[in-house]
Amino acid sequence: MYSYEDRLRAVQLYIKLGKRIGLTIRQLGYPTKNALRNWYREFETSQDLRAGYARRPRYSEADKRRAVEHYLEHGRCIALTIKALGYSSRAMLSAWLQELHPQDGVRVVSRSPELPPEAKQSAVIALCTRHSSAQTVANEVGVCRGSLLKWKNQLLGRDVSASMKRKQDAPASSDQAALEQQLEALRQDVRRLQLEKDLLKKANELLKKELGIDQQDLTNREKTLLVDALKATYSVTDLLCELKLPRSSYFYHRARLQVAEKYADVRKAMTDIFERNYRCYGSRRIHASLADRSMTVSEKVVRRLMKEECLVAATSKRRRYGSYMGEISPAPDNLLNRDFSASAPNEKWLTDITEFHIPAGKVYLSPMIDCFDGMVVSWSIGTRPNAELVNTMLDSAIDKIATSSSRPVVHSDRGAHYRWPGWLSRITDAKMIRSMSRKGCSPDNAACEGFFGRLKIEMFFSRDWLHTTIDEFIACLDTYIRWYNEARIKVSLGARSPVEHRQSLGIAV
Repeated sequence: MYSYEDRLRAVQLYIKLGKRIGLTIRQLGYPTKNALRNWYREFETSQDLRAGYARRPRYSEADKRRAVEHYLEHGRCIALTIKALGYSSRAMLSAWLQELHPQDGVRVVSRSPELPPEAKQSAVIALCTRHSSAQTVANEVGVCRGSLLKWKNQLLGRDVSASMKRKQDAPASSDQAALEQQLEALRQDVRRLQLEKDLLKKANELLKKELGIDQQDLTNREKTLLVDALKATYSVTDLLCELKLPRSSYFYHRARLQVAEKYADVRKAMTDIFERNYRCYGSRRIHASLADRSMTVSEKVVRRLMKEECLVAATSKRRRYGSYMGEISPAPDNLLNRDFSASAPNEKWLTDITEFHIPAGKVYLSPMIDCFDGMVVSWSIGTRPNAELVNTMLDSAIDKIATSSSRPVVHSDRGAHYRWPGWLSRITDAKMIRSMSRKGCSPDNAACEGFFGRLKIEMFFSRDWLHTTIDEFIACLDTYIRWYNEARIKVSLGARSPVEHRQSLGIAV
């Protein structure tokens, strides 16, 4: 508590320093920011500060007199007075007695009347063989219940139960009493072992822990979950004791668990985005999709929530690199030289053929990829990797640039499909430029191979095609490619799909 002079000095210095709280506190060493603001508001209102702060007494004079009168009229027992009125304490009641009745003296200690040893022994026997409560026996003897239990501890010891009543009032022999004690000890051991077993089973069920895990390796939050799961069977005290979990920690984590989930809406939206997009979106695409829904959350939180919700995107497996060394005729130069960047659409096109082997048969895909944004310009799907497959795809791609002056470089591998007369004549008529990878070097066409990898990871490998027909699979593949062009966002395009990216640039699709 600061004096009037200290508070006035602080306010005056605060005004002198231009109402700079931090500088004022550093020079004086006191008070807190809120206290200084309150003092200044009080000074600004009344141009002065109060001389002091008077605290309202907790108990009124009437409360004091009532407590003292009850003490004097009911046997001068402090404990009984406190229990009856529900307020005051021994020290406070003694002070009130000294203040209001100094002539009567103060009896701070409340003692039961002294009884001879024979009377105490009779009282203890009545306590141990009683048919009613201990308070009833204490009232009959004329002492308080605490004194009666204290006599029992002095005569029989603390380990002896306060009730020795037996069925049909039949006295028990010493052997029978020993057997009963041993039986009770065995029951406690069985209950403790059963509790330990149930804790291990529940940890395996709820927390996915191994059955032999050490309970002390669990976090307090995990222990709280176990206590809540088993408190219908065991008492909370036994569970806390077995898990060595402090009661305060249990109630703290229990309150935390009952608080509404902060990211409940985000979790639901993430699951919806993940399921709608072939279960192939990672944390960056999920984060960008959430931003489109006006849900602001950091990418680290997205990764953590995806891990908790088990939203794992399909990934590729490491494979040993292999190459084909065959060569059937002269091939054009590698004009791209692994430069797959393009400043405008229809500058560089990539093509290749990939195979899908399902139980119903084999399906082949021949796409044309634009290096500008990865859009699939055209594609053809068939059951045989022949000239018709690649020529149909090329005709569709040429039709899309027929009205423009674009003459892209068409890059492929050294497969025979791209050396047949039909392919060569179409390329020549459209005035396109051919480019081929080096022999047996698939990284020279890495952008197209990357498209195949993403397609198979996101659509093919993660699903079961056992009961799918060829026509159904072709329809699924066609649907995926359309989704890839129109809806699948790419972080490199500003979280837009290729079609959305071109529309944002004003390019006709």
